[in-house]
Amino acid sequence: MVEKLKVFVNDVKVEAKKVNYPSKDELIGSTWVVIVTVVISSLFLGIVDVGLAKIIKLLVR
Repeated sequence: MVEKLKVFVNDVKVEAKKVNYPSKDELIGSTWVVIVTVVISSLFLGIVDVGLAKIIKLLVR
């Protein structure tokens, strides 16, 4: 069992060396894209929610 664990940890180390990590600039750029996308999506969904709530209020009256 311990031998299998050692082999697993060694395999993880080997695979981690193959990973292509983004540079700091790429990471910052990607983060901004995510933030802007979330803000735009939130605004859109908020507007749709308010609009649908008003329509439902008019239909219920």
